[in-house]
Amino acid sequence: MIERVFVRELHGFDETELELADGLVVFTGPSGAGKSILMQAILANFGYGTSDARLCEVEISSVLPPDSEEFELEEPIVIKAIRKERARYYINGQNIPHKKIRELFRHKIRYLSVRDRSLLESSELLRMIDAVTTPESEGYEELLEEYRTLHSDWTKALKELERKREEERKIAELIDFTRFEIEKISSIEPVEGEYEELMRTKQRLSRIDRVNEALHKASMIFDYEESVNDLFSLLEKSADYFSEALNQLRIDFEEAQSLAEELQEIDIESLLNRLEKIDSLVKRHGSIREALEYREEKRRELEGYLNIEKDMDTLEKMVEEERERLADLAEEISSRRKRGAKILSERTSKYLETLKLPPCEIIFEKLDEPGAHGMDRVSIRLGENDVSVLSGGEFNRLRLALMSASSSREDDGGIIFLDEIDANVSGDESIAIADMIAHLSRNHQIFAISHQAHLSSQANQHIVVRKDAGKSVAYSLEEKERIREIARIISGEKADREALAFAEKLRKRE
Repeated sequence: MIERVFVRELHGFDETELELADGLVVFTGPSGAGKSILMQAILANFGYGTSDARLCEVEISSVLPPDSEEFELEEPIVIKAIRKERARYYINGQNIPHKKIRELFRHKIRYLSVRDRSLLESSELLRMIDAVTTPESEGYEELLEEYRTLHSDWTKALKELERKREEERKIAELIDFTRFEIEKISSIEPVEGEYEELMRTKQRLSRIDRVNEALHKASMIFDYEESVNDLFSLLEKSADYFSEALNQLRIDFEEAQSLAEELQEIDIESLLNRLEKIDSLVKRHGSIREALEYREEKRRELEGYLNIEKDMDTLEKMVEEERERLADLAEEISSRRKRGAKILSERTSKYLETLKLPPCEIIFEKLDEPGAHGMDRVSIRLGENDVSVLSGGEFNRLRLALMSASSSREDDGGIIFLDEIDANVSGDESIAIADMIAHLSRNHQIFAISHQAHLSSQANQHIVVRKDAGKSVAYSLEEKERIREIARIISGEKADREALAFAEKLRKRE
């Protein structure tokens, strides 16, 4: 609950501090005194609108929901808005973005304005139906928790699957490219050292004609071998070294001749084609070894891509299995909800009767896919009318009846802000609205701006907002002051005896 509010320099307010009670807290006072301005300043500290106060400090004693673990907080929790050039927000001294405040308190703080129709959205109606169904259906809360847990896991898996599907086309292209790269090297099937050998062969081929010509000329040396031997004989010298040299020369010339003959048999066009292919690999990869290493790397990559496809098949199967399980749970939830919805509509219709409105009907529609709240979408009709055509007053009364019908002592409470919810209604309707709000305040702290005597008389705390010497002031009323304020609401600024007597009667009735 909100225990204390302190504001400074808020339009007509200089400085105001209020200690607040639990239950129903009603703000009254003449038009233009600043009731809505004060309430809006408080609401801004919970993320509804922005603060116009130089300083607005709100102290609460209720704990934050589990998703507030990023903030280390101890009770009491103090939310502070400080405006200089713009408003900055703090929670127990820690700076916090304004949007984050609303996220933290969205389950605890509710502001019901005429323009806000969120309470009749499907998710809110389902929440109320679940609140009624839980005590009426054994194991229903556990069923909802099982569904929520599985839906969270399924949603994560579905997002992962969608991400992989988005990448599927890229992976397919990568698979094609990788296979192409592997095949390009494999089709050549290079061997280490082959490039150098081909280059040597090419160089030899480029010299083959000159080699043959030189070999032919050099072979003429053997025509003079006999003459040289005769010379050495006449000189009585040994010609062994000369004979050995010529024998080695014959061997070398024969090898050169054999090489020339082999080169003559080579298909030059094939050699050049092969060299071109090998040369392209060397230019791209640096060497044959690096090209072969690149092929092995691509083979490993291809295996990984193919494994991703297998993983996706497994993930698709898991997502489908979880979806089927969710659908089964949703079917059971829906069956029980329909019984709870009947109870809720019957209870709501009883409240609606006191508000001079026709009974309501809750309509179910099945979703195609499991949602966060199951596979149900629900809407509500008031008599023969869709809620979209209801007047502001009818809408407010329907919303109030629904909240009263779904409220129970098992609720974890919360805080509700109501802005002139009983405006422009008849006496009987005013009484019924006051009774319902008082009923809700047993399980919630409710702040309401009112211009009706019945709601004001039932308040646990009555705060008046008025102008004093041109300045707005707000303070909590004692019993005698409350009677005079209620009398003013009944008959105007100059309350007569009858108004005072009726105001006292209303207070005693409470």
